[in-house]
Amino acid sequence: MNHTSDEHEWFRRSRRGDPAFADFYHWVDGDPGEPPNDWESFFGGSAWSYDDEREAWYLHLFDERQPDLNWRNPTVREEIHEMMNWWLEKGIDGFRMDVIDLLSKPDGYPDSDPEADGIVRGADRFVSGPRIHDYLSEMYERTLADRDVMTVGEMVDLPVEEADRYVGSDGLGMSMAFNFDHMRLDMEGSRWNHIEWSVRDLKRVISRWQTELDGWPPLYMNNHDEPRMVSRFGDDGRYRRQSATLLATLLYTLRGTPFCYQGEELGMTNYPFESLDEVVDVDTKKNVGELLDRGRFEDHEEVMELVRRRSRDNARTPMQWDDSPNAGFTTGEPWLPVNPDYAEVNAAADADPDSVLNYYRRLIALRHDHDVLVYGDYELLTPDHERLWAYERTLGDERVLVALNFGDEPAAFVSPGDDGERLIANYDDPPDPAGGTLRPWEAVVYRS
Repeated sequence: MNHTSDEHEWFRRSRRGDPAFADFYHWVDGDPGEPPNDWESFFGGSAWSYDDEREAWYLHLFDERQPDLNWRNPTVREEIHEMMNWWLEKGIDGFRMDVIDLLSKPDGYPDSDPEADGIVRGADRFVSGPRIHDYLSEMYERTLADRDVMTVGEMVDLPVEEADRYVGSDGLGMSMAFNFDHMRLDMEGSRWNHIEWSVRDLKRVISRWQTELDGWPPLYMNNHDEPRMVSRFGDDGRYRRQSATLLATLLYTLRGTPFCYQGEELGMTNYPFESLDEVVDVDTKKNVGELLDRGRFEDHEEVMELVRRRSRDNARTPMQWDDSPNAGFTTGEPWLPVNPDYAEVNAAADADPDSVLNYYRRLIALRHDHDVLVYGDYELLTPDHERLWAYERTLGDERVLVALNFGDEPAAFVSPGDDGERLIANYDDPPDPAGGTLRPWEAVVYRS
């Protein structure tokens, strides 16, 4: 809803100056050598490109081939509403709405505030812009108000304090809002400035969204724009299975709706890129290219380490179905290389009862059987521990204890003992029932 392709009929007619579409996008006249303002694209460089055909600048907060729609134009809004209703009348169950809080741009396109500390320059002007709530309220009334459907908005730079304006009981009709607080713990300012994350910070951020949000949270650690969670928050080497199932245990025992991204349920890992020639993602190419021009890296390996850690292509390599050529994905040439671990990590391995996939199945069944895991209150028990994340879920008289050891070292843990029923665990044999330690990347859920 925020942008289209530059090959879309609307944009082709708009760049030609067709009166019916002239104002469908953000066009600004001016010197071809001077962008209208200092706003940056999320993919690096200016958020403006000069179009020789129209002889004007157009706005693109992402790639230059993704021009932003002008929501100030009521005809644009009507077209979007008509499109949504067309799909809803087909019987779909809802929408995932891309960067939905970027729709409203301010009049006059002012420069960014020099004091603002945004994710990109200009974000203080266009994230949750001046008319965003008017636009979403209108959209809700015109499309969603009388329908039982689910909507989840991707919300750029959304703090928990603002989230209830979108999804709370007095919100704007959104069922859920994807936030990025936990996904930015390993970056500083930009996704291309890597820093180390800590389990304490991860607990703090997710616990805030569990306890301070009136609305309903989505639960995720993977998507098409993020590296694989087992490589990012777990251990994709010796403890790949254990850490993949631990992270799954976290996502499926929190309050909210878990979102499972393709391959996550297999424990798929980041791709071991050796050359930028293997990369397709425009975000990676553009930003890493700029860093290379600035002399950021000492050698090729430092470049590729960052690419392997951050590139969106990690999430876009072909789905690994079996151990046949190209992981059974295609008999042709895939657009990205297949991860070399496909012989071991693939869907056909579900014949193994201890596979990551079978653990996901057991978790989902467990969640269906225990309302406390869906609707129960959340209480963090170990806020300051470096590795152990223990929390309780309570609903009426039912109480569940979840204990997760994030790390390769054992963690001291006091279990419920004989009073606790072990509901699920990612090790076959339980920890010492009288108390003891959790093993590396061990996850266990008790009901007492």
